[in-house]
Amino acid sequence: MKLMLPDQSLSSIYQALLGLDIPSSISDSLALIEVPYVTFDNREEKGQLVIHQELAEEVTALFEELYNQCFPINKMVPLVEYGWDDVASMADNNTSAFNYRKIIATDLLSNHALGRAIDINPLQNPYYALNGEVYPANAIHDPSVPGTLHRDSAAVFLFKEKGWTWLGDRDTYKDYQHFEKL
Repeated sequence: MKLMLPDQSLSSIYQALLGLDIPSSISDSLALIEVPYVTFDNREEKGQLVIHQELAEEVTALFEELYNQCFPINKMVPLVEYGWDDVASMADNNTSAFNYRKIIATDLLSNHALGRAIDINPLQNPYYALNGEVYPANAIHDPSVPGTLHRDSAAVFLFKEKGWTWLGDRDTYKDYQHFEKL
């Protein structure tokens, strides 16, 4: 079966970074990659992620393996498509990587701002913040639902095997969607 790029696919890293004032030390380190994925309704698609150049080859291989395992992903477009609104992207169940932003409820830059973090299927894999908020709103973590990441899932094992940290392993304020590698 042939993989199809969605009509809104971007053709350059420049397009993927429009609308942000990013330090050149960060923007010059980023790459736009295209990776295959299987949708929840079993269609084969290609999505796009903006990721740190040092991680581009590894992330491509990780998503190719998720594709081979038929791990379902709802959608995968760069955050520029959401006007850099992380909450809107999560509510749309979009798998994403780079977003020049701070960690929720802090003044610290997120590892997403460095292109070193990936969020997968936020509606299946919510973030439970310290203040009790759930992101995206009304999301529920149910390991029996396809596309959900959990301690024993092959997807989590795959990322951890390559040295990624999964924030679903934390004791408090779990972030089931989030992987990072520094």
